[in-house]
Amino acid sequence: MVKELVILVDENDNPIGTEEKIKCHLPNGKLHRAFTALLFDIDGRLILTKRAKGKMLWPGDWDGTFASHPRESEGYTSSGERRMPEELGITGKLDYFHKFEYHVQYKDIGSENEICGTLVGVIDKSTELKEIEGEIDEIKWISAKELIVEIKTNPEIYCPWMLIALELLEKSDQFMLKKHENVLSTWLTTEVHEGLQEAIKTHIPAEKWRLVNGKK
Repeated sequence: MVKELVILVDENDNPIGTEEKIKCHLPNGKLHRAFTALLFDIDGRLILTKRAKGKMLWPGDWDGTFASHPRESEGYTSSGERRMPEELGITGKLDYFHKFEYHVQYKDIGSENEICGTLVGVIDKSTELKEIEGEIDEIKWISAKELIVEIKTNPEIYCPWMLIALELLEKSDQFMLKKHENVLSTWLTTEVHEGLQEAIKTHIPAEKWRLVNGKK
């Protein structure tokens, strides 16, 4: 089997080499490049996916729509668009919004130590999505208000990178915020912002995650 490589980066997201994916996700981890993609419908509902039970990290927890790692020849958006059919069985276009660094442990099994690009796409609510075996166990649509209610009760079952990506939406590229303002309006409220911040605290201290400025 070919070993999957990920891109190692410095704190400014400059590539400094590659490493096996599994080695980058051990408890100490190695800082590497990743992305998380959030797909919405025109009414602002977000697709959440439950990570397959066989995943090494955060198995059975709710994630954003899908997440993975760019290859050496890819940018954030091209890697997301390549991965979309492999995760959901659909194709589509994604826009880059922002990126953040975070380091969070998962029990004593491993960790995520990533600079993670956040990608956003809009799809028709009637689009048929597939639960790809080994990747996704369940799919659901959720509104901003519904998510905030859920994370107040059970923040621990939501992946930390998804919560951070949503919390930082308002700090994204202004052109992209304007482009998608109708879709994202319900996610950019004070109530949602504060709810996400409280949920993030249950996973990771404030000093362990930050917005990363700079090029895509």
